[in-house]
Amino acid sequence: MTRIISGAAGSLALAVPDAGTRPTSDRVRESLFGALESAGVLDDAAVLDLYAGSGALGLEALSRGAASADLVERAPRAASVAQRNARTVAAAIGPDAVARVHRTSADAYLHTGPGPFDLAFLDPPYDLDDDALAETLALLADVLAPGATVVVERASRSPEPRLPHALEPTRSKRYGDTTLWWSTRV
Repeated sequence: MTRIISGAAGSLALAVPDAGTRPTSDRVRESLFGALESAGVLDDAAVLDLYAGSGALGLEALSRGAASADLVERAPRAASVAQRNARTVAAAIGPDAVARVHRTSADAYLHTGPGPFDLAFLDPPYDLDDDALAETLALLADVLAPGATVVVERASRSPEPRLPHALEPTRSKRYGDTTLWWSTRV
């Protein structure tokens, strides 16, 4: 079961798509969001969750004080699940919660010129090749606010993401089969 860990919608259960996604484990999300909260990144942040799946990362940020969460998911079934989860979490938080689901590819969404975003999560499918991820990161850099935080989640066996010059790597942390790579928009 996937759930919102903490914040205004804490303990709320989230639906998960029946196939094609791999939700971030509670352990990884707890560590990630503890670090984000301690750095003050979440307060009133505009959050972008690319390859959103159920939307758990963006919605956790919203529950913990982000101003908005834009969830981008191309797969129709996963986007429908993310939409249901966004409505459920927004209802639990109240009228100030802004959660939007965009059923499109990450690159197509980034080409629309959204933003600026203060925090971005990328949890692409494992089969997304390194060149495609590098292209998405280059597009993402253009819609980030200065100083924005970017967190890429990949299989630990995957190479470190190739970042554009506008993103400076800050740290990485391995959690078993998962590694999080952090960077900052310079």
